[in-house]
Amino acid sequence: MPKTGKGKIYIGVGGWTYEPWRGPFYPEGLTQKRELEYASRKLSSIEINGTFYGSQKPTSFQKWHDETPDDFVFSLKGPRFTTNRRVLSEAGESVERFLNSGITELKDKLGPINWQFAPTKQFDPKDFEGFLKLLPKRHDGRALRHVVEVRHPSFRDPDFVAMVREHGVAIVLAADSDFPQIADVTAPFVYARIMGSSETEKLGYSGKAIASWVEHAKTWAAGGEPDGVERASKETPEHAGRDVYLYVISGFKERNPLAAMAMIEKLGKG
Repeated sequence: MPKTGKGKIYIGVGGWTYEPWRGPFYPEGLTQKRELEYASRKLSSIEINGTFYGSQKPTSFQKWHDETPDDFVFSLKGPRFTTNRRVLSEAGESVERFLNSGITELKDKLGPINWQFAPTKQFDPKDFEGFLKLLPKRHDGRALRHVVEVRHPSFRDPDFVAMVREHGVAIVLAADSDFPQIADVTAPFVYARIMGSSETEKLGYSGKAIASWVEHAKTWAAGGEPDGVERASKETPEHAGRDVYLYVISGFKERNPLAAMAMIEKLGKG
């Protein structure tokens, strides 16, 4: 993977099974069972959406591991049954069930777990900290990285930033969307989901926007803080380097793989 400073940069999309990608992204005649094999050689990471909607079998994680290159990484969305509840601190059994579902069969390809919350879920400091305490740093002999995708404006709070930083959990940077942007770095990695790809742009994003996101990723990976993003706190912790996971999500989804590939190409050119 392209390396800047001490951090690696992974760029990809959400999921890999999407009928409109057949033709614009997947070659004509490619069988569906080979789509992950193809996508994983054009992208460097994929966020698995299926884990949000239901449990997957350990054999599925094994298969996904075996079909992808050695340096490929998956991120996983935590199940909605865990995050879509009134009292988050009572989700312990649900968290444990997910962790025991076979995710470690991804082995070294297991990236961050994205715990996504409903846009209506507001910041309740006591309850949210109770949820963070349920997220283990290791499971089945493997280190875990956790990231929370909070989408209610009440989370744009320095106290929330300080809380997740204390637990070493990252905050999803939601970009080009109506969701509040919280670009504060709170973990040894950065997780960005950019959602503004457009039908009017051949590659989903303009060349200028593609270059801008690549520069942001390089700055984060080198341990810096890019301009042009919105933070909720004035604290800027120093870090020697961070891994960066950047996903082109939503927007005009048909163009997302092309945007991700253009960013990977730009990154490779330095």
